[in-house]
Order: sequence, then C-alpha cells, then structure tokens
Amino acid sequence: MPVDASSLIPPALDQLHEHPDPRDPRGVRHALVAVLALTACAVLAGSASLLAGSEWVADAPPHVLERLGIRLDPLFPKRLLPAETTVRRLLARIDGDAPDRAVER
Repeated sequence: MPVDASSLIPPALDQLHEHPDPRDPRGVRHALVAVLALTACAVLAGSASLLAGSEWVADAPPHVLERLGIRLDPLFPKRLLPAETTVRRLLARIDGDAPDRAVER
C-alpha cells in the first residue's frame, strides 16, 4: 500500500535517520527509526507503559508494520519485532528531544 503523498510520516522518518544510533552496530537487528516509529505509534494508540507498548507492537496489523519498515523474518512468514527489553534499553540511551526536533523541522 503506497504512502499518502500528503502524509508527514515519511519526511519525519527521513529526518530521524540523521540522528546517530547509540547502539554498537554489531548485533543490531532493528533499525533505530523503526523502533522509534513503533514506540511512537504505540503511544499514540494509548499505550502508557513499555509493557503496553510491546503488547501493541505484537498485535499491530501487518500493513502498519510494513509501512514502518519492520522487515520479514527470512525463515518464518512473520515480521521481526523488537522485544520490550530492546525498546527499553534503546529509549534509555537516546536523546529524548531528538525525535521532537526531527518532527518540528
């Protein structure tokens, strides 16, 4: 499904690519922008905790995961989703104002 030309999501995601990923590149399974986008969607959908957010991610429709850039598992017919611990560690290491600045541009 193509993205609506008037959508602000692709430009915001593009700007998030400009921010450095604080993780060691060895072993990174999920793109920084994908994890941040999933987290933002979970919050917008009403998740008030990391656990609730991870539950939202696990139940997210496939077309939403596809649009957010969550890749397919090469061995199984499903998408590779970040674990709650992955999201927790990543959110603890990033500049919390960086996504706000990216959206404000």
